[in-house]
Amino acid sequence: MIPFAVLLLLIASPSLGAMTYGEQVVERTLDNGFEMILLEDHKAPVAVIQVWYRVGARNELPGTTGLSHMLEHMMFKGTTKNGPGEYSRIISRNGGDENAFTSDDGTTYYAKIASDRIDVELELEADRMRNLILNEELFEPERKVVMEERRMRVDDQPISYLFETLSALTFLEHPYRQPVIGWGSDIEGWRLADLQRQYDQYYQPNNAFLVAVGDFDAKELGDRAAALFGPIPRGADAPEVRAHEQQPRGAARVTVRRPAKLPFIAVNYRVPNLNHPDSSALEVLEVVLSAGKSSRLYRDLVEEGRLALDAGASYSRTAIDDKTFTLTAQAQPEITPERLEAALLSQVDTVQKAPPTAEELARAKAQIESSFIFSQDSMFYRALILGTYELSGNWRKADDYLPGIRKVSAEDVQRVAQTWLTEKNRTTGTLLPAAPSAPPQAAESAEAEAK
Repeated sequence: MIPFAVLLLLIASPSLGAMTYGEQVVERTLDNGFEMILLEDHKAPVAVIQVWYRVGARNELPGTTGLSHMLEHMMFKGTTKNGPGEYSRIISRNGGDENAFTSDDGTTYYAKIASDRIDVELELEADRMRNLILNEELFEPERKVVMEERRMRVDDQPISYLFETLSALTFLEHPYRQPVIGWGSDIEGWRLADLQRQYDQYYQPNNAFLVAVGDFDAKELGDRAAALFGPIPRGADAPEVRAHEQQPRGAARVTVRRPAKLPFIAVNYRVPNLNHPDSSALEVLEVVLSAGKSSRLYRDLVEEGRLALDAGASYSRTAIDDKTFTLTAQAQPEITPERLEAALLSQVDTVQKAPPTAEELARAKAQIESSFIFSQDSMFYRALILGTYELSGNWRKADDYLPGIRKVSAEDVQRVAQTWLTEKNRTTGTLLPAAPSAPPQAAESAEAEAK
């Protein structure tokens, strides 16, 4: 499975196109609640088929974290019709390739396949929506696989470990504090019954939707998909996520020590998502700070300052609930973490005191729009955009993105920096190198100060 972090890099932003998504998409909802979002693209005789389930780490209860990701693994283990691994072999025999990913907000399965083989993928997805085999013989070995995956991707990766710890401190009440792969102790404690309950609760047609982009006739494809997914009975509605993160209680800080060569700083600010009018300006702020070698972080911290090997910013705009704006930097040798953090925060101070120049603003908007123009050549990317926006509320919001960006002024960028990137709203994580022989330690220290 591919890391969702990689996919997040792809979900930059929709931009200019000759037609809006709203003008191109054919939408259909079946009586059992299954939704279809179909977009014809006849540039090549291929198609991307994605089935999205509205379940991720956000939907998991303490003690059973990681079940959504575990189910993603198990979906390739076979159904009452097709044996273990048969799904992937069938797709491969038909010239396609497939994969899946799990995030905080959802789980997605996809295949890229020749347009005359689309029905093969649709039939397989309809089958495993309700006919998955879950038994101890398959469950226990896969649990060990996930535990090993966690060790490789989190426990033995100092920066990933820092991000996991930082999220747990940034969110005290909301399940965004939970890692997608699950806490290690939870993985050890999973029971088959937990997984079966997760599957029965969330893998229902009324908790899923299909996104298809490619060389097909939308009406014909909709009819064929309806014949396969329509007979699946509607399930009980998925439980509502009622957890809500309260206002920040003050600046917080965590320090971890792991075997690493250089210090790393990550700073989270709690910020609103795309449903807030400030989201467009936050997006432009992210680009001003970190997009390319002309960005402020690269110029001042990496190229001229010689303080960091790398520095960046990221904004979780399409999260279902309000999430984070994050600044990161990895220290150059001989640069202390204190000096690096001060340099990183000085960038925030600078944009709070003065808006970006007209040149910076124009360049940031051009970067966003050009990113989209190039991305439209990718069927996968277009499907990903539609699916991501649908998961976060409504795929039509993708068409609001560029008009919102174009309205952003330099003063808007300064204002959102002043409003959201505040000390009270900040959680800082520091990775300090430890000797490789030293035993791994959890958070060395964590402190929160009321401001």
